[in-house]
Amino acid sequence: MQTPVIDFHIHLVRYNPPSQSLLDLMDSVFPRREDYEAFERTYADPDAFVRMITENGLDYGVILAEEAPLTTGRASNDQVAEFCAGRGKLIPFCTVNPHLDQDPPGILKKYCGDLGFKGLKLYPTYNHFYPNEAKMYPLYGLAQEMGIPVLFHTGSSVFRHARIKYGNPIFFDDVAQDFPRLNIVLAHGGRGAWYDEAMTMARLHRNISIDVTGLPVRKLLQYFPDMDRFSHSFIFGTDWPQVVIRDSIAKFSQIGLSEESRRRILGGNAARLLGLA
Repeated sequence: MQTPVIDFHIHLVRYNPPSQSLLDLMDSVFPRREDYEAFERTYADPDAFVRMITENGLDYGVILAEEAPLTTGRASNDQVAEFCAGRGKLIPFCTVNPHLDQDPPGILKKYCGDLGFKGLKLYPTYNHFYPNEAKMYPLYGLAQEMGIPVLFHTGSSVFRHARIKYGNPIFFDDVAQDFPRLNIVLAHGGRGAWYDEAMTMARLHRNISIDVTGLPVRKLLQYFPDMDRFSHSFIFGTDWPQVVIRDSIAKFSQIGLSEESRRRILGGNAARLLGLA
């Protein structure tokens, strides 16, 4: 059976509402606002989006909810549910904001238990909490019980009002030890300040993986020299819509990894976490 190609980190193209900081970022990607608006109209249609990812070489894409009004805006769990409904290539991840949501475990039960979502995305730097805070532990305990992978933003961010101090991967030493069967994925691998810390966590804890989303592909082996040796601990993602998916896959395939490592990172490891393997 051929290993699928999976993008573990895709955002909706339309936030409701977007923050000004997110709009500013899109202006840097699309210098003419009308070009961005046309792009948004096209890929807010989930069928057009599915055609695009298929043409770009993906078998599956993980679609992330985001509740971060201070930094990026809102892409609600219900928006993600509607976008992915009936489209097998799209894998929905829900989110909780611990400062806004009164019952995070209840949200996880609803979306991952009742509605078939496959994972949880959390944003410590956007929602301003430390990943090892005790208030988060009931949520982690339930995710561990349900076998749900949890993807965490780590490292830097370009968005205003983000607080980078919450993004240090070292906090996951506590979480991984206290929840040894919880599948933890460090998005962006501690981007900027903490590549070594992210790699240390992946070395020490078999339940921690690193998502290389948002990093310049040509520099991955500079940031993580042991990526080939620890290929079982890395996962591919793009952070779309900021990139061209096809280009990211092509560049990744050329950085000098073994064929086995390439297959693992481009989809095999994600397929295992998502129950597709």
